[in-house]
Amino acid sequence: MKVINNKNNYRAILIVSFIAINILVLFGMSEILGYLNSGADRSSMLHLEKESSNTYLPKVTWETLKNKGRPMENQTIQKIEKHYLFSYVIKNNALKNNVSDGIDDYFTESSRNQLEQIIAYNRAKKISIQSTTIEHHVSLDFYSEDGQQVVFTDKNVVEFQNIYQDNKLITSVRDTANYKVLMLLEDGFWRIRHYVRMQKESSLVAIKLNKKTYTVKGNEILKNGVPYIIKGINYYPKNSAWDMFGNKFNRDTISADFEIIRKVKLNTIRIFVPYEEFGKAEIPQDKLDKLKIVLDLAEEKKLAVIVTLFDFYGDYSPESWTLTHRHAEKIVTTFKDCKNIIAWDIKNEPDLDFESRGEQNVKPWLEQMIAAVKKFDPNHLVTIGYSNIASGEILKDKVDFVSYHYYQDISLFEDKLTVLEKAAKKPLVMQEFGLSSNRGLWSWFGNSKEDQADYHKKMQSIFKKKQLAFVSWTLYDFPTVPDKVAGKWPWIKNKQKQFGFIDSEGKKKPSFLYINY
Repeated sequence: MKVINNKNNYRAILIVSFIAINILVLFGMSEILGYLNSGADRSSMLHLEKESSNTYLPKVTWETLKNKGRPMENQTIQKIEKHYLFSYVIKNNALKNNVSDGIDDYFTESSRNQLEQIIAYNRAKKISIQSTTIEHHVSLDFYSEDGQQVVFTDKNVVEFQNIYQDNKLITSVRDTANYKVLMLLEDGFWRIRHYVRMQKESSLVAIKLNKKTYTVKGNEILKNGVPYIIKGINYYPKNSAWDMFGNKFNRDTISADFEIIRKVKLNTIRIFVPYEEFGKAEIPQDKLDKLKIVLDLAEEKKLAVIVTLFDFYGDYSPESWTLTHRHAEKIVTTFKDCKNIIAWDIKNEPDLDFESRGEQNVKPWLEQMIAAVKKFDPNHLVTIGYSNIASGEILKDKVDFVSYHYYQDISLFEDKLTVLEKAAKKPLVMQEFGLSSNRGLWSWFGNSKEDQADYHKKMQSIFKKKQLAFVSWTLYDFPTVPDKVAGKWPWIKNKQKQFGFIDSEGKKKPSFLYINY
């Protein structure tokens, strides 16, 4: 009897186990079929969601959504825009690397055939195209009753391409174009069916202008119509050099420093906004709040401000342009009505990147960023702070005034200045100059504090004689200098630490007597 019961128990266990296994198998199959039927999100499969947000954020404006038939739903328009931009990511990647990855997912058969022909031709000719678009202005033309087709016009698409052959830059192309676009909804995704370039139309865009505080006339900068000679200083707080908006940000410290600057009758400061530390394309509100505090404190002390953007930025590839546009747009539009900003300085010493990043990459980025900043903020001047006086001629016709840095021999300065004055025919600002008092253990033959004072005495004499605009480097000696600024070698770091008029203990150096004329 006991044996029979054991057999029945084993039989029951086997039956229950069999049923359980079948249930698990059926559940697993249903999950797989459900996933396949729903369609995996192609953007997640291709990592496009992350890639798009990291590398491609053009400005998209829907100018009209009127449709005689079916009204356009907000959720649908968001999805259309998302997939339309993804198609650009796919196409740009295809033209750059001559690959077909993702083309099937965002282009219908007829449109992808044309794109694949271009890829095949470019691959055979060893041509590579780096592309991006900066802005899109979209108008809805048609949305079908069944919600499966949409036609829209994409006007004034600002495009840029670098075209390479055998890894050598052949040409750069910047253009503004109009497109008629037909997209079809297939498997839950909007695909490009037709993408036709249209004839250009002339357009007039009204720009709202406030009364500018600072303007340019001939070779002079004016403030409210009166000649304004910049007498300024580059500013970092002593204990947070190159990290002004970080954790050590202190309102009282900055206010006290601005009072020192005001008392010596300087009228301008130059400050720096680091690209990465400031949030790149998505700037945290607390960073903007800190920048506002600095600008407000400067205004309280009657100090004008030159704001240098994109500090320590080094990626000039077209793929990243839209991210820098979003960064600049957020800052510049936030402070476009600030009365004490003289100018947006696009970047500090970009000419130093010519060799490592390629002049053919840096200059187009500068040029399009100048245009973007002027569009975002028509109320302020724009300049670029070049590392030397000879580079001041670069893009001189695009900026409002020419800024240059001078760390060469004083005896050569006036002759070099004459050359730039004749070439530029615009206001000139010596945006950085100075001498380190770094004589000591790491530099036995460096300059003393007395040498530094003599240097500034001579420079101020020239400024007074020729009524030149100047912004000296810098208010303080710094206790520490980050590796990203001066590397790790102590003799180089030590030199960078000691350009100030006030030492790291807060004591005025002999050069302080010649901080102004």
